[in-house]
Amino acid sequence: MTERKPAGLSFESWIDRQIREAEERGEFDDLPGTGKPLPDLGKSHDEMWWIRQKLEREGLSTEAVLPPGVRLRKQIDGLPDTVRKMRTEEQVRQAVAELNEQVKDYWRNPSGPQLAIAMVDADPVVQRWRADRAAAEAATQKAVEEPHVEQGDQRQPWWRRVFRR
Repeated sequence: MTERKPAGLSFESWIDRQIREAEERGEFDDLPGTGKPLPDLGKSHDEMWWIRQKLEREGLSTEAVLPPGVRLRKQIDGLPDTVRKMRTEEQVRQAVAELNEQVKDYWRNPSGPQLAIAMVDADPVVQRWRADRAAAEAATQKAVEEPHVEQGDQRQPWWRRVFRR
């Protein structure tokens, strides 16, 4: 396809002829996806669709492309969920200290949009972690104390299961 368009032909007919000749030579026969519908053909896309697809292909989250200040704010907002999985108070305090170090680094060398980001106080985070942990333990204890319906009971009529002696 390195030849030039002849002067007497319209551009569209010249392109159509080249495509037809390539099809006749079989140059399109072994392309991936031949005979399959185009993916996401009926979906509407926003202006960042190509970035989302690239991140999905690379296995990255959308947080990977956020500016550092915005990423730090998201980490601070998600801190209660992050520490909920931790087992000891020392781990919780360590996570808060590491996040505060990231905030200090951002203060020293801000990049991206300039956001006011405050350091996180560890004591309220630890108090909330304790409350969440106590609530989870109470729910677990309640589930253990409640009587379970056994397999044999499921086949009995409902009134026998309700009015047990």
